Amino acid sequence: MTASPAPAAYSRPDEPLRGIALMIAAMAVFSGMDCVSKVLAETYHPLMITWSRQVAQLLLLAPLVLWIGPMRCIRSAAPGAQALRGLLLYFSTICFVSGLARLPLAEASAIGFVSPMFTTALSIPLLGEKVGIRRWLAILVGFSGVLIVIRPGTAAFDPAALFPIASAAFWALALIVTRKMSHRDTPLTTLVYASLVGFVVASLPMPWFWAMPDPAAMGLILLMGAMSLGGHYLLVQAFQLGSASILAPFAYSQMVWATIFGYVVFQNLPDGWTWVGALVIILSGVYVWHRERVRHGLTRRGA
Repeated sequence: MTASPAPAAYSRPDEPLRGIALMIAAMAVFSGMDCVSKVLAETYHPLMITWSRQVAQLLLLAPLVLWIGPMRCIRSAAPGAQALRGLLLYFSTICFVSGLARLPLAEASAIGFVSPMFTTALSIPLLGEKVGIRRWLAILVGFSGVLIVIRPGTAAFDPAALFPIASAAFWALALIVTRKMSHRDTPLTTLVYASLVGFVVASLPMPWFWAMPDPAAMGLILLMGAMSLGGHYLLVQAFQLGSASILAPFAYSQMVWATIFGYVVFQNLPDGWTWVGALVIILSGVYVWHRERVRHGLTRRGA
């Protein structure tokens, strides 16, 4: 039987403003999903929560995949990159949920804001982008903001803060992979690969961590899966419309959403040092974004 051809390149023109709006919307959805994950983490192990999310995603995706055709959905021009992205997203998820089990929602989110800094730094070797001295300084200032939030060496330091940092690094790598392959496959194919890879990897430790969820937890798990799918779809769409270096700083909008969800659901508000650190990170990210816009403007004018 003759092998099916790879799908044609999937591309859309750059529309950075729409990409930014979709990025902000994705952060709102992800914050809601993190809130649900934290609720579940009060009772269930992070490994089980992550596995349950993958199962819920697959169940919700199944009708659409069956309607369009399974082979059409999994046919990819970059299957290796898709598998790598799914693996990176799994590790990012398990690290972040592990941190949520012990940290306030807004604090975990603030620490995770280091992800755009990782993205900008990694765009040099992985995307071939150039980062000048001023953006490097802004990145270093951003990392100092993370230190303000976690306060290592003080009584306020919780080793669980290392989990969101690791999650941010994996997330940044996943964003880089997303950008590199975003014009080659449809968003649905990307979602299917992420869900399948995450499910396979998350299933491996389940014999040791499984616990039967009660009906309320089952509803939260389905909600978490739906929000995960929706957030990732918005994220993939955003990267169809804008570059990683432009979109990444707008992930900082998640601090607003995390604060709202954290207060409404857990009656927690970030302390003063968390706000100071988050502000340092956000201002650094905005400056990185500004320098990126300046650099692109000079390039377009032939400077």
